[in-house]
Amino acid sequence: MSNYNPQEALKQYRRLGIESEVSNASPHRLIQLLFEGALSRLAIAQAAIERGDLAAKGELIGKAISIVGGLRASLDMSAGEISERLDQLYEYVNFKLLEASSQNDVEKINEVIQLLKTVKSGWDEIAPQATSGSS
Repeated sequence: MSNYNPQEALKQYRRLGIESEVSNASPHRLIQLLFEGALSRLAIAQAAIERGDLAAKGELIGKAISIVGGLRASLDMSAGEISERLDQLYEYVNFKLLEASSQNDVEKINEVIQLLKTVKSGWDEIAPQATSGSS
């Protein structure tokens, strides 16, 4: 049983304008793509802070917050405690990103990156189960 609603994930992914792999992606892959999108934007936001490009930093953190919002909206809250905990984690992540943006704090971004990598790693581990019926 997945903790994510695949239709909502697809809607969020498309809304963010990242269409390259969407048409052939499994619901599981869509969530992976959202994680990858958030992580890449956060890494670039860190570099933007370090070089003093605050406009780019703001745009990139804003996009990462939108992606995390997409992950959060994609949760299947009827799946129980895991979904509830992920929802709380995503709320915390967005709070930390807002702090990082207002304080130009690369360490707060790094904390979020590590949290998202941990969740993504768990999601990646269930890939064989999630995709075993498709091809």
